Amino acid sequence: MKIMHISTRLILGGSQENTLISCRGQVASGHEVMLVHGPIYGPEGSMQVDAEAIEGLVRVESPGMVRQVNPISDARCLKHLGRVIDSWKPDVVHTHSSKAGILGRQAAWSRKVPAVVHTIHGLPFHPYQNFVARKLYIACERHAAARCHAIVTVADAMADQAIARGIGRKTQYRTIYSGMETAPLLESGTLRVETREQLGFAPDDLVIGTVSRLSDLKGHEDLVRGLSPLMKQRPRIRLLWVGDGWLRKNLEQEIRSAGLEDRVMITGLVDPGRIPAMISAMDMLVHPSYREGLPRAVVQAMLCGRPVVAYDVDGTPEACIDGSTGRLVSPGDLNGLSSAVEQVIDNREASDRMARMAREHCMTRFDAAVMVRQLETLYGEVLAGEFP
Repeated sequence: MKIMHISTRLILGGSQENTLISCRGQVASGHEVMLVHGPIYGPEGSMQVDAEAIEGLVRVESPGMVRQVNPISDARCLKHLGRVIDSWKPDVVHTHSSKAGILGRQAAWSRKVPAVVHTIHGLPFHPYQNFVARKLYIACERHAAARCHAIVTVADAMADQAIARGIGRKTQYRTIYSGMETAPLLESGTLRVETREQLGFAPDDLVIGTVSRLSDLKGHEDLVRGLSPLMKQRPRIRLLWVGDGWLRKNLEQEIRSAGLEDRVMITGLVDPGRIPAMISAMDMLVHPSYREGLPRAVVQAMLCGRPVVAYDVDGTPEACIDGSTGRLVSPGDLNGLSSAVEQVIDNREASDRMARMAREHCMTRFDAAVMVRQLETLYGEVLAGEFP
């Protein structure tokens, strides 16, 4: 097959990592694969090196593919996508993220591409945004859903929420869990001692980590406010924040105000290949994000054998099953967050048991090869007229 993926930005992020894993697996399976994307760089970093490392992948940058709504650049981007599709003549156009999904599906559908597929990595609308913007996003997604054959979601929760708002038909949806390269995560334990030494942690430090952008709704403020009393009671607790973002200065001020500047380490941008080592240095991962598709960091921590505490939102419970594979807390419940973390610390036997169950739960379900195989099956069904 000739498979064209279209993604809004080639920055460091879960959607981009998922897309590149799909491209890599499809090239390895013998397909011709093209990746069309917008700007490479942003404050979140770039995945250009990762894309260039995929031998055989054709990469095209579409300059007008920007995240913000801009009628002029959007119109130019739509025309550019049309020219690329006309020239390359793909069998499948697979779009990712909201802007690429709206423009890419329109361009592909108008040119009668045999299989038009879109993945919802995370819905562009949510309860915390402006009412007018929320209505606009929902209207755009409804319009785009009528211009594709299949909609993939990385968690059942994404399909349920989209269908509830009249986006597409129920028969259009198929959940394909976001795949990971599991081997480096499963083997990360060998990196623990060396990585902790490199980061400056003492052997008896209790490291609570996060892996996410330092941006709105990721919950870093909740970690400082919710865990500050516990950290003052237990001087060996350290926070390790893996990532960077535009909110960093505000968060550093929050940390100073709480008197925790010597207890929190912010790594800045980290190459995706270093994530297993970073997680290996943690004693648990806490993910207090207010909105998610499927949180890759949670799955990665589980594959590394680390206990997880997370907010009970969107697709998170499909990996973190409360009391079985991790601990779930209602969003914004700072006392509940602190209590769950304390339970993990004080009940090591139960926490280790949950971590083992979590690893077993994730090993096959979130394997990259499984995702690539399921996508190929879906493409085949659409091309053969057997879907939905």
